[in-house]
Amino acid sequence: MSRREPASYPAVPILFEDNHVLGVTKPVNIPSQEDATGDPDMLTILKQDIKERYDKPGNVFLGLVHRLDRPVGGAMVFAKTSKAASRLSEAVRSRSFRKQYVAVVHGVPAKTSGRLVNMLYKDAKTNTVHVTSKGTDGAKEAILDYTVLQAAEGVSLVLIELHTGRPHQIRVQLSHAGHPLFGDQKYGSKVNKAGQQIALWSVLVGFPHPVTKEDISIRSMPPSVYPWSIFNMDQLGST
Repeated sequence: MSRREPASYPAVPILFEDNHVLGVTKPVNIPSQEDATGDPDMLTILKQDIKERYDKPGNVFLGLVHRLDRPVGGAMVFAKTSKAASRLSEAVRSRSFRKQYVAVVHGVPAKTSGRLVNMLYKDAKTNTVHVTSKGTDGAKEAILDYTVLQAAEGVSLVLIELHTGRPHQIRVQLSHAGHPLFGDQKYGSKVNKAGQQIALWSVLVGFPHPVTKEDISIRSMPPSVYPWSIFNMDQLGST
């Protein structure tokens, strides 16, 4: 499948950049890396952008450190050197790579804050994930902390600190807890309408800089559209 020309690539806001790291706001509905659709993906778009901005000949290196699901937007970090890629990947493995999200979920959780711990199994054939029991072959532990920030119109704004990076983790765990994400067709089809955009946003990525070791925090705010627009987002600035 042929790709669109670089001129038609969507603009990607840059949040942080130096010689080692590139932090951006990922637009919704763009894959983190190339997939079977052949649609423009973050790696391809950003490599082309770096090539043009710095007039670089040949291939541009850019390392994928973590992923966001295609319908999810927000803060995302890439490595501009192989050394940075290796050190940031180690930060992810050692859980010194901080990932914070905000979501709009259906209903109001009974507890204003808590921790969800589940065993998740991914069915590669259907690209779906479900909660299963311990001891299930191929299942992996998933851990997240959540805090309910606000509630209005039958939905809640929830801040999520992700401690593991399992596929579809936030979507599956919150749906299993009885609070599927607004707009999530895959894990909340009974309460969502076709065509709604999933309300999940990466608001913060934090990590030790791969060279200077300085603590870096890259932040991105959700767009001012429904359902985000029914909440006061000023509270997110203090997280």
